[in-house]
Amino acid sequence: MTEPLASTDFERHRRHLLRLAYRILGSVSEAEDVVQEAWLRWSGSRLDAIADARAWLTTTTTRLAIDALRAAQRQRVDYVGPWLPEPLVEDAGADPAAVQEMADEVSIALLLALERLAPEERAAFLLREVFDIDYGEIAATLERSEPACRQMVKRARQRVAADRPRFDVPAEEHAQLVRTFAAAVAGHGSERLSELFAPDVELWSDGGGKVAAMRKPLFGRERVLKALAGLARVQVGRLRVEERDVNGRLGLLLIAPDGMHTLVAMKVRNGSIHGLYLIRNPAKLPAGKSEVAAER
Repeated sequence: MTEPLASTDFERHRRHLLRLAYRILGSVSEAEDVVQEAWLRWSGSRLDAIADARAWLTTTTTRLAIDALRAAQRQRVDYVGPWLPEPLVEDAGADPAAVQEMADEVSIALLLALERLAPEERAAFLLREVFDIDYGEIAATLERSEPACRQMVKRARQRVAADRPRFDVPAEEHAQLVRTFAAAVAGHGSERLSELFAPDVELWSDGGGKVAAMRKPLFGRERVLKALAGLARVQVGRLRVEERDVNGRLGLLLIAPDGMHTLVAMKVRNGSIHGLYLIRNPAKLPAGKSEVAAER
């Protein structure tokens, strides 16, 4: 197969491969690296001997992503403070079809829950539950038996059940809670915030050791309110609040007078905010990616 034809065949599946690698790794940049490596292996293979390009590329990308995840997990041992996935961010009002595709099973809450799984267990769960791949193909990809793969998926399903996205929460309801939260933050309305939070709300803040952030996640309404009140007291000047689509659901970008950016994603359930995720590490935010790239 000629290189132009090989490239065309690969590009047909690139979006699928990026979605797969991102869900396994929780990092856009690492997913792009994995897909690039998959391309190199594809272009260096005897393509006339490959019967199913999508299956071959899915298997190759999954194995590469598992290896990359193992390496990333070793590095995250030294990560300063809580680690949150790198978000997928779009300006509010992005193409609805693209946003819905992005939202499918890829919330920040779910990606964080997947961190509790072993790499192969995570891959098996995603291949089955998100990409609807049959157990025979999963077994071949992971080089495990079908019963072992079924057991991995079953365990993973149980472990992430509480954080799996529930789209019975309409996007409009989610957006209304986000906007009410934004108004309360802009006006320092702590009483209104209390009404928005579930009793067991959790707060995660990821600065990666590069900017100020909490060193541990907080759990419970009173602790979260106290932490947010403390942040409000040290804030100089008024925050600028902008809407963003974050992993397919409405989120917020908070911009401080000093230029510090904080991306806010939420887990909403039963009319309350159950999870609040503050991503401050510049390497994970659109505004900081050009600077990171320049440093490489």
